[in-house]
Amino acid sequence: MASVKQVQVTFDCASPRRVGLFWCEVLGYVAAAPPEGFASWDEYDSSLPAEKRDTWFVASDPEKVGPRLYFQRVPEGKVVKNRVHLDVRAGTGLVGDERVAVLEAECARLVALGGTRLLLLTADEENESCLLMQDVEGNEFCLD
Repeated sequence: MASVKQVQVTFDCASPRRVGLFWCEVLGYVAAAPPEGFASWDEYDSSLPAEKRDTWFVASDPEKVGPRLYFQRVPEGKVVKNRVHLDVRAGTGLVGDERVAVLEAECARLVALGGTRLLLLTADEENESCLLMQDVEGNEFCLD
């Protein structure tokens, strides 16, 4: 039986570059180099007809630990809750008020980048507190 060596997470979105740059800031990822022969993504995009611009974007972990993220433009908008979401591990190892303070601080940083705060789920008998958010196009994720 073959084993999986790598995982790529793909986002369907209206503006791959905008969403991809948001996630680069969230995770400390970097944008992929522009296609060969182009000094920048702007130069590459300007070489394309208008309908072909901003159709995809790639972000990756500079330390090559986390999965590659691929953003692709799709014609339809998001209409329901995600079936899969990312948990951004901002409060690992922390509990109680200390954990909530770290989650709230990270939330404030991400809201300044265009994210949306939805709801703080406080700790119960089974789970520590986490904060539900949305990215710049409304995709849900958790600060955990």
